[in-house]
Amino acid sequence: MEASAAVSAQPNRILSPFSEDKLALLARLTEGLDTDSLYWLSGYVAGVAASSRHVPLSAAVAANVAVPLPATVAAAAETQVSTRLTIVYGSQTGNAKRQAEAIARDAEGAGLNVRLVRADAYNTKELANERLLYVVISTQGDGDPPDDARGFVEFLAGKRAPKLPQLKFAVLGLGDSSYPQFCAIGTKIDARLAELGATRLFARGEADLDIASVAAPWSKQALEQARELLKAESPTPRAATVTPLRSGVHAHVPAWTREKPFAAPLLANQRISARNGTKDIRHVELSLEGSGLAYHPGDALGVVVTNPPALVDAVLAQLKFDGERAVTAQGEAHSLREWLLRKREITALSKPFLVEHAKRAKNATLDRALTPEGKDALRELLGDYQLIDVLRTFAADWSAEEFVAALRPLAPRMYSIASSQKAVGDEVHLTVAVLDYEKFGTRHVGAASQFLATLPEDADVPVFIEENERFRLPADASRDVIMIGPGTGVAPFRGFIQERAETGAKGRNWLFFGNPHFRTDFLYQVEWQKALKDGSLHKLDLAFSRDQSEKVYVQHSLRRRGKELYDWIANGAHVYVCGDATRMAHDVDAALRDIVIEHGGKSDEDARDFLNQLASERRYARDVY
Repeated sequence: MEASAAVSAQPNRILSPFSEDKLALLARLTEGLDTDSLYWLSGYVAGVAASSRHVPLSAAVAANVAVPLPATVAAAAETQVSTRLTIVYGSQTGNAKRQAEAIARDAEGAGLNVRLVRADAYNTKELANERLLYVVISTQGDGDPPDDARGFVEFLAGKRAPKLPQLKFAVLGLGDSSYPQFCAIGTKIDARLAELGATRLFARGEADLDIASVAAPWSKQALEQARELLKAESPTPRAATVTPLRSGVHAHVPAWTREKPFAAPLLANQRISARNGTKDIRHVELSLEGSGLAYHPGDALGVVVTNPPALVDAVLAQLKFDGERAVTAQGEAHSLREWLLRKREITALSKPFLVEHAKRAKNATLDRALTPEGKDALRELLGDYQLIDVLRTFAADWSAEEFVAALRPLAPRMYSIASSQKAVGDEVHLTVAVLDYEKFGTRHVGAASQFLATLPEDADVPVFIEENERFRLPADASRDVIMIGPGTGVAPFRGFIQERAETGAKGRNWLFFGNPHFRTDFLYQVEWQKALKDGSLHKLDLAFSRDQSEKVYVQHSLRRRGKELYDWIANGAHVYVCGDATRMAHDVDAALRDIVIEHGGKSDEDARDFLNQLASERRYARDVY
């Protein structure tokens, strides 16, 4: 995409009013610019044209009239900023990006001059001159920024951030309220911008998994404010120019979506961990024949799940509800059993539900967990308890209508795709860890993994493709690839290796894999051994944490291979990490930083900047959850 944009930006020598030397300068200016930068440049030039009081440039060239470009450009730049809405987004899985694009589309449709830019493509030097800024950003895991916003968040928090008395702003945060630090990054940015002297236009939005319920009214208010402010600050009605949005904003809508999933026939459901092991890991194969669905290695498969019927029965029994009773919520009417089976989240807890439950339970322990002093107790609740545990431990009276309204919508589950379509055709493969454990004296299961693990042989699975543009193999197939994927985090790298083999990629492939035990948990062992033999995998480092007295994880393997690893990175290798966000991703990031310090001779701050730069170049990508 970027390459084609750069080619299309080359000046047309036949139609151009410029001399050869000016054309050469234009070519140098646009060389290597990505799509965001080219569209920003087009909007900037449009601002110059709209604000200029001089003879139109084309007419001036034809008449051989001198045009005072420096003064024109300076005035246009000031007008461009003061009459522009800038939307910066940070997105890990694409949700924040889609919301930012929707806001930008609405603003563009209203005739406003709007610039949409990804956080790692935003030039932070411009922040001091911004007048109107909207930030749409997600929070990952337990309070982390998305990878494409790490540098932006660090800049704002640091000493180099400028005072912003001229700035008006608003923040929309996206998150998952089953984590204690729900929307923490949006909260931090909102507070920091205010601390730097900027004016908050209206309250921060905090969207849970049912994003639209918060994002829609927030976006409406954002558009109304932008209309008023830009209208009031525009020197003339025509000064508000429209910066064309990136082509991705108007992307084709796929035929199958989370609202309208494709029924994919089950082809295989095979356990790939040993039966005498502690983990049940499944390799699941689904057919996409006739769907027209296409995916790239690194994309995710969305699975529309059904809650375990036994758990639904347990919730109904605990609350003494009639499952056949009709309940209406948000304009929909279903039986209570249907709400709990297919429409509402009844495994993972959320803080908003706990708040509502505490009002009815009147339990001192629960109340304390919801205070600032009780954050450790809240973390334990959200991490260890399922809904049924809370209902049994903290008794409360609910009406059926209130109970359904307090629960979150049942969201599709995203699984990293474990195959290359070039290798498997109209199929898609998954690697699924089945959640099944004893807690508080009863059996607990995961909604999605139990759903997939218990599918009958003739089952159809409702699915859709969730693109992950930030987790793609390098466009230059001669680049080396380093893959770090413990546990089921190895899934996308199976697809990477298949893809690189099918396309004949010349770059080398290095995989770091870890799990508790070699004998029971070496996922896809035969495939990796075959790949090493045929040359499609060049290096394989293993870390089986519990096969010796001292635990060994993938981060230890990284440090052990530090010098060679740094040499690969310094010579252009791309680094990918997939798996647990709460601990593994932090530990791996710290190990990479230490490797850069030790073998690259950098300070801690420079090492952080180095990794952030790799991320902005799409050479350090993470798919963590």
